[in-house]
Amino acid sequence: MSNSPLPQDDVAAIDELRKVYVQLCDELKKIIVGQEKVVEQLAICLFARGHALLMGVPGLAKTLLISRLAETMSLSFSRIQFTPDLMPMDITGTDILQELPGGKRAFEFAKGPVFANIVLADEINRAPAKTQAAMLEAMQEHKVTVAGRTYTLDSPFFVLATQNPIEQEGTYPLPEAQLDRFMFMIGVDYPTRAEEIAIARTTTGASLPKLEHILHGPKVIAFQELVRRVPVPDHIYEFAVDLVRKTRPASNEAPAWLKPLVSWGAGPRAVQYLILGAKARAALYGSYMVRMEDIMEVAEPVLRHRVMTTFTAESDGISSRDVAKRLVEELAKAG
Repeated sequence: MSNSPLPQDDVAAIDELRKVYVQLCDELKKIIVGQEKVVEQLAICLFARGHALLMGVPGLAKTLLISRLAETMSLSFSRIQFTPDLMPMDITGTDILQELPGGKRAFEFAKGPVFANIVLADEINRAPAKTQAAMLEAMQEHKVTVAGRTYTLDSPFFVLATQNPIEQEGTYPLPEAQLDRFMFMIGVDYPTRAEEIAIARTTTGASLPKLEHILHGPKVIAFQELVRRVPVPDHIYEFAVDLVRKTRPASNEAPAWLKPLVSWGAGPRAVQYLILGAKARAALYGSYMVRMEDIMEVAEPVLRHRVMTTFTAESDGISSRDVAKRLVEELAKAG
């Protein structure tokens, strides 16, 4: 018997989720070389019912990883390539005039690519504000509005957007309010030398293997509900709140070194995502309660797009990622 405050059914479900996560990672390893941290953060977002923004240069298999993740989960997948001429109806769908029996005609709604369980919004910052707003409504409300009528999206619904950090011509940077809707900003870095040799071997030979279906939609939804029930000790709630409050330069709680480096800090949504992310990570690793290491692991991807650095920080080569990392380390030592 477990000493966990969770009911025995939930304890068994967390054990099952842990096994499923290991299987999921093993399947993806057949095709994706390295990127274990990226896979972990994607899984945390999915089971915490959040959306993720992936940041990385082209050619790091972001699209391949996301499409194969959908394949292992038997979920529908669609990819939207964002361009400056993309209109909201290109995402949501539109009414099409159809011929009916008897010669009559009527408008019928044709669903757009956003009607999928996993949606890859490729280079989301290339689309104009009106199109980004349509995507934002879908992410936030799990609904789309077309010609005054509202359509509900299927669950689970998971948006993974990518941004290219090195080419900014012809882009429409995401406003802070939209960035805040993403649970994580996931950095996709270059592979190691050994990983790059393995990539060369596995991707230039025979066709890539098909992956086994590990999960289906209703099970994903059940695990998402399970994650919300994972207990959190009081000191973890306090740590999350203290960490977020320290990111705000106007606050008395912000450390002196941070004030000249940060123009705006994180809002209350960061606290919510720190707790939800920590709950999901705890469950993925078979823990029946959130631990300090869980919140430490999710702090950087939660904070890095919510902490706006100043010109002083940029001129010194200090990124929001560096600020978030230092804050976490300092607060952990103090605790």
